[in-house]
Amino acid sequence: MTIGARLRQLREAKGLSQGDVERRSGLLRSYISRVEGGYTAPSLATLEKFAKALGMESYQLLFSRGGKPRFPRMPHQPNMTKQMRRLLKLYENMSSSNRKLLLSVATKLSKS
Repeated sequence: MTIGARLRQLREAKGLSQGDVERRSGLLRSYISRVEGGYTAPSLATLEKFAKALGMESYQLLFSRGGKPRFPRMPHQPNMTKQMRRLLKLYENMSSSNRKLLLSVATKLSKS
């Protein structure tokens, strides 16, 4: 499935018209039509606008099963503690906004 067809499928599943997406995203309806028709490919910034208009995370536009992207599994390391494995599992299940927050806090703490 192309990204345009996926965007149309998601928009229709939410009961939105192209005009609704235009009002929510600031993208022109004619452009939305060209993307959905497969005549043009959207940039990453444009995909973020589509995601916001559809009330979704950007990565969900790319995964047809609605699941979260899977991170590569770390190879088993004998020196990794149980707490560290638990922390990695929790990190994998966090939303992208919570990951960003956690990383910014960790960065600030490491600098002090």
